Amino acid sequence: MRHFSEVYAALRRQNRRQYALLTGCCFFSVLLITAYVCMMRSPTILNVLPEGGDSRKQVMMIFVLAVLGCGVFTTYASGLFFRQKSRETGIFLALGATRRQLWARQSRELAAISLGSCALGAALGGPLAWLLWQVFRMCVVDTEEMRLTFNPAAYSLSLAFSLFVVLMLFYMGVRSIRRTNIIDVVQESHKSEPIRAVPRWYGLAGIGLLIFGGLLGYLMPSFFVRTLHWYPPDWLPSVFYLPALVGLYYILLHTVVNGWGGKKRLYKDLISTSMMKFQGRQTVRNMLVMTLLIAGAYFGSFYTPMLGTGAMIGYDARPIDYVYRFRADQDIPQEDEVRELAEKYGVTITSYAQAPMLRLAVDGTMSVEEKGTLGTTWHPEYRETLCSELFLSASGYTALTGEPVDLQSGEIMGVMDSDGGARYLFNPDVSLVTNYVTGQRFGVTAMGELENNSLPQRFVVSDGDFAAMSEGLPAAWQEVQVCFNVENVEETYDFAKALFYEIVDRSGPEAALLDVWDPVVRDYDLLHKGYYAYDPENSAETGVEVIDYAQRDSSLFRLYWQYMPQFRALDKADFVKTTAVFLILFIFIAIVCFAAVIVIAYTRCMTIALTHRQVYDDLRRLGAPQWYLYQSVRGQVKRVFLTPAVVGTTLIYAFYMLIMYFNGDPPGITATEAAGLLASLGVIAAVSVLLYGVYRVTLRAVCRSLDVRNVKSGA
Repeated sequence: MRHFSEVYAALRRQNRRQYALLTGCCFFSVLLITAYVCMMRSPTILNVLPEGGDSRKQVMMIFVLAVLGCGVFTTYASGLFFRQKSRETGIFLALGATRRQLWARQSRELAAISLGSCALGAALGGPLAWLLWQVFRMCVVDTEEMRLTFNPAAYSLSLAFSLFVVLMLFYMGVRSIRRTNIIDVVQESHKSEPIRAVPRWYGLAGIGLLIFGGLLGYLMPSFFVRTLHWYPPDWLPSVFYLPALVGLYYILLHTVVNGWGGKKRLYKDLISTSMMKFQGRQTVRNMLVMTLLIAGAYFGSFYTPMLGTGAMIGYDARPIDYVYRFRADQDIPQEDEVRELAEKYGVTITSYAQAPMLRLAVDGTMSVEEKGTLGTTWHPEYRETLCSELFLSASGYTALTGEPVDLQSGEIMGVMDSDGGARYLFNPDVSLVTNYVTGQRFGVTAMGELENNSLPQRFVVSDGDFAAMSEGLPAAWQEVQVCFNVENVEETYDFAKALFYEIVDRSGPEAALLDVWDPVVRDYDLLHKGYYAYDPENSAETGVEVIDYAQRDSSLFRLYWQYMPQFRALDKADFVKTTAVFLILFIFIAIVCFAAVIVIAYTRCMTIALTHRQVYDDLRRLGAPQWYLYQSVRGQVKRVFLTPAVVGTTLIYAFYMLIMYFNGDPPGITATEAAGLLASLGVIAAVSVLLYGVYRVTLRAVCRSLDVRNVKSGA
C-alpha cells in the first residue's frame, strides 16, 4: 500500500465492527423516534385523545424520556467510536499526515454514516409504525376508525432529532482531530473512566432522595394550585423531581462501585466489580438511561391493565343491566317498542321502569383565572347558576332502583358511584336550585349522598319539589330515564346493539352533543366570551370534535356522546373496540421504550467484552479457570440488566401507587384500583421474563466474544 487512502481503507476494514456499531445506533435511535412521532402526531390518535387531557400529557412525557434516552445512547455510541478510532488517528499523525487530510477523510465517513443512517431510520420509521399498527389491528381489533393516517408535519420532529445526531457526530469528530498531543491521541482508546471512591451511605441516601423527590414532585403542583391559587408553568413541576433523579444516580453509583452484598461480597466479586468501576462513568450513564426508559415503558404498559380491569369491574358493579336517557322532545323507543325488540331477539325483560328527569341550574363555586406578571392565578367565585344538573323525584328514583328515599320539602340528595369517581365532575352539596327557563329559585338543604353505580351524577328531591320545579320547563329541558334488567344479560349482545342503533337512528341533530355541553355554561360563555367552544358549529374554529351519528361505533362517539346508553352486554363486549386507539397507542409506546432498553443493554454488554478482552486474556494466562471467568462475565452483564430493571420497575410501580392513592377523595386506593395494580404485576412478570431471555442471549454473546465457557453447564 503506497497511498494514504489505501491505508485508511484497510484500517476501516479492520475496525468495521466499530463502524457498524455507530451506524446501527444512529439508525435505531432515529427509527424509534420517527416511529414514535408518526404515531403521536397521527390524526387517528389526535382525534381520540382530548386536547389538554392526561392521555396526551402521558404520551408527551414518555416521548421526552425516549428522546433523552436515544440522545444519550447515540452520544455514548459516538464517544465509544471516536475513542476506538483515536489510535489510528494518532498513528497517521505520527507518520506525518496533516489534520486537514484526516478531517477530509473522516468528514466524508461521518457524512455517509450520519446522513445515511438517519435518512434510512427516518424513511423506515413511518412504515414500522404502520406495520406494528396493522399487526395490532389483526390481533386486537379492526374497525374503520383504526385506519392509521400520518401527518407529514410529524417528520419535523424526526428531522430535528436527526439534525442533532449529525451535528453531534461532526462536533465530536472535530474535537477528536484537534487534539495536539499525539501520545494522548494514541492512548485514548485505552483510557478508562473510573469513578472515585463512593461512600456506602450513598445507597441509603439515594433511596431517601428518590422517595423524597418523588413525593415532592408529585405533590407540589397540587400545592401551587390549591394553596397558592397559582398555575405554575408546565416546566416548573419537573424541577421538584430533581432530588429523585439525584437519588437514582446515587443508587446506581453505589450499585456499580460497592454493590449491595456488603464487603464480603465485594471481595468475592473483586475482578468484575473492579472492571465495572474502571468503566464506571459510562456504565452509570447507560444504567440511568435504561432506568428512565424502563420506567416510561411500564408507565405506558400499565395503562391497558388499569383501564381494562377498572372498566370490567365497573360494568359488573352496575346494579342495572340496561340504562339510557333521552330528551323529552326526542322520539326514542318507549317500553312497548323495547319489549317488542327484546322479543324479536329472544330476550326476556325481568323488570322495566322509567321516570322523568329535569335539567335545572345549581349554584356552586368556580375558579376564575386571571393572567398576571407571575403567570396565571385563580380565585374562587360563587355563582347562583353555575351549571345544570339532572333531577329525579324521590318516587322516580325508587321506581328505577327499588331503593326507598324519604325526603321532605327543601331537602336534596346527590347520587354518587361507589368509588367516588364522579366527585371530580359533580358536587352533591348545593344550596340553590333554579328553573333556568322561568327563573324560579328553590333553596335546598343537602341531606347526604345516595350510592348507585348506574345513576351517578343525579340529584333526588321530594315529589312535591319536583312538581314545583318542573312548572314552565319546556320539553328540551326535560328528560326520561329508563332502566331495565334482563335474563342472561351476557347473552343479549345482539339485542343491546340493535337497541343502541335504534336510539341513535331516532335521535335528532339537537341531541348530537358532547357530554361536556351544558346550556347554562353556554349562556355564560356567550355573554362573556362571545362564543361557546362545545357548540358543534364552532368546531372549525375551536378544534373540538363533533358528535356524528354516522360514526356511532367510533371511540369518540361512544366515549363522549352525552346520551350514550349504558348497556352492560354492549359495553363489555365492545370495550376493546371502543378503547382500541388508547390501548394500542400505549402498547406501541411501551414496545418502543422496551426495544430501546434492550438495544442499549446489549450494546453496553458487548462494549464490556470489547474493552476487557485483554484483561480476560491476562487472567486466562495467569491460570484463572473457565468457571471463574464465566462468573466474572455474568456478574457484569447481570448488573447491567438487573439494576435498571429492579430500580425502574420499583420506581414506576411505587409512583403509580402514589397516583392512585392521591386520586381519591379522601385519599386511598379503591378496590378497582387495587385490582388494576394487581393486573399490572402480571405485566411486570411477563416483561421480566422477556428481559431475562434477552439477558441470557446477551450473556452467551459476550461469553462467545471473550471465548469464555460455562464449564458447569457445559455451555
